[in-house]
Amino acid sequence: MNEQRVQAALESCGTSAPHIHKVFLSEAKKLHQNGCKIVLDFGAGTGELAAELIRQKLFSEIHAVDLLPFEGAIQTGAIWHYADLNEPLPGLETTFDAVFASEVIEHLENPRALAREWFRLLKPGGRIVCSTPNNESWRSLLSLVTRGYYVAFGPTNYPAHITPMLGIDLKRILSEAGFEEIEFRYTNHGSLPKFTGATWGQVSGGLLKGKRFSDNVIICGRKPLTAN
Repeated sequence: MNEQRVQAALESCGTSAPHIHKVFLSEAKKLHQNGCKIVLDFGAGTGELAAELIRQKLFSEIHAVDLLPFEGAIQTGAIWHYADLNEPLPGLETTFDAVFASEVIEHLENPRALAREWFRLLKPGGRIVCSTPNNESWRSLLSLVTRGYYVAFGPTNYPAHITPMLGIDLKRILSEAGFEEIEFRYTNHGSLPKFTGATWGQVSGGLLKGKRFSDNVIICGRKPLTAN
């Protein structure tokens, strides 16, 4: 097992912020209403998202995959797989109605290979919902100008965060993999530059939101019904 990949997984602590999971749960409820039954939490970490999906009884079968057996993961009730997410998952082609990947793509070495893998795992008509740090927020752009790196990709974030992307990159990556109906969502939770205990939403009474005022972006796409 690649030691650097293990270290990156450990650095991530296997969790995502509650405001990110809130958007994923909103998307999951829409997919439930559209008939999704078998889903995969890709890069599940400690299994918090998978456990919440199980608690809400949104899907009939929930799988979860990550490199390491993080503490508490097995208690989620999901069907667990342990694998290096930089490599294809064996035996799961066209298995899932939806793949959820919360804060995963920035940890991996080849985002285009990853998008192709999501496409392979999904059934025709299946949906991908993934998120990553939003490098187009004012906070991140200011960090790039003043410090030379996006705010979520500085020295303290490495080696966990290794692959920064902009919206245009994410759209190209999913499109090239074969996805259609690509849409962007934002958490509307964004920390202020240098005052990270406060958010744009708090200081504006909820008026400042969207791409420039969110720390994370969620990207959704659909595998065509005619795809093999």
